[in-house]
Amino acid sequence: MIRILIVEDERPISNLLRLSLTKEGYACTCAYDGEAAADELERGRYNLILLDVMLPEIDGFELMEYIRPMEIPVIFITAKNAVADRVKGLRAGAEDYIVKPFEIVELLARVDVVLRRYHKNEAILRVGELEIDTYAMRVSRGGEPVELTPKEYDLLLLFAQNPRRALYRETIYERVWGEEYQYGSKTVDLHVQRLRKKVGWEDRLRAVNKVGYRLEV
Repeated sequence: MIRILIVEDERPISNLLRLSLTKEGYACTCAYDGEAAADELERGRYNLILLDVMLPEIDGFELMEYIRPMEIPVIFITAKNAVADRVKGLRAGAEDYIVKPFEIVELLARVDVVLRRYHKNEAILRVGELEIDTYAMRVSRGGEPVELTPKEYDLLLLFAQNPRRALYRETIYERVWGEEYQYGSKTVDLHVQRLRKKVGWEDRLRAVNKVGYRLEV
């Protein structure tokens, strides 16, 4: 499922966006200031961010500096309609810029266009016979669907996006579970064991002594 983070301090607008996007099949999370949005981005993985410019704590342009390295597409939503503001937003790295007030059907259309444009070249990840459709969040092996739990899918995606890189257990746990790693926890190892069997990575997903795991491609 496509996950969207709505960063908007006006709760009636935030609620309208959440309800409208949820009806379209998107999973939505709301943050009401820039600091809360940054915290949410540390905890979860998102496919798109709807970002108001005028926010408490950290404004949208400042937050964009934090978002840019994550390579998550952003649509700015703001009451600032001057050309200079739109140009600033686009130059900051936003995929689109929509001015309040707006029709919800227009916003939904822009969301669809940005998601299709952003994912059109990188929606499919392939590792051997395994194919990961990151847009639809589906996994198949040799053309046959592979059923994964949400955590197994997130774990798979983490390895697929970091091939040949040794990932520490602490890093894996914090990226997938969104919590601080507890020394001695076997959670990562147990999930890796199940994932190996489900996707046929017994020879590809290798343990790295005293570190964690590395995907060989």
